[in-house]
Amino acid sequence: MDYKIDGSDILLEQKDFDLDETLDCGQAFRWRKIDDNTYSGFFLNLPLTISCEDKGKNLFRLKDTSERDFLDKWYNYLDLSTDYSELKRRFSEDETMSKACEFAGGIRILRQDKWEALSSFIISQNNNIPRIKGIIDRLCQHYGEYPSAEMMKDETAESLGFLRSGFRAKYLVDAVSKVNSGELNLDAVATMPIEQARQALMTIKGVGPKVAQCALLFGMYRVEAFPVDVWVKRVMERWYPNGLPDCVKGYEGIAQQYLFHYIRNIGG
Repeated sequence: MDYKIDGSDILLEQKDFDLDETLDCGQAFRWRKIDDNTYSGFFLNLPLTISCEDKGKNLFRLKDTSERDFLDKWYNYLDLSTDYSELKRRFSEDETMSKACEFAGGIRILRQDKWEALSSFIISQNNNIPRIKGIIDRLCQHYGEYPSAEMMKDETAESLGFLRSGFRAKYLVDAVSKVNSGELNLDAVATMPIEQARQALMTIKGVGPKVAQCALLFGMYRVEAFPVDVWVKRVMERWYPNGLPDCVKGYEGIAQQYLFHYIRNIGG
């Protein structure tokens, strides 16, 4: 990674990074594609517009971004400290993983806020991405920002009717209640052994293995978490009936993103 200040912008040179593959792959729901090369979105409630300035040179422009915000927030959020070239080299010891890494080599895991990721993936259940984004937009418009669990403490399934989120509202309310009461401490969950962490998240009504694993991977950067949906189930049945290859051990969640994108686009 290299960067420089350009007026009120940050110019970032970063290989192994593609805006479409990272910001529009189903791991975060507050990013909007503005044009072919530009996205606008948020980390917590800090806005960002980011453009690919020169794909061949791996050059990106973070617009109206201070150096302090870049180093304190966006550097971590975009996972710029991780050597994805080395991960892909390691993963490519396996033939299918090699093809998946080559197909979508610009995927990075976004290091999202714990509560925002958990609540977003509760909303995502049995839902499509446009509808998920619509529900989250209505939530943010209502509060003027993405609300914390504390801000939502008085909500009921009925009061959340404006979200038009259906059965998911009662699950969201239960998550709010458990986080606010201290029954579920997300900071503590983030450091638990992975199976214990998964079970803790599944104490929330309506949270099953997939949502728990998504919250761990995308909200707590537990890169060993391995969410399984219908697409990943096809991956496992087609290529890995005996389990994932040893070359992805410890980074199963990152490998999952390459495989998920690969099978969705080549046809499963």
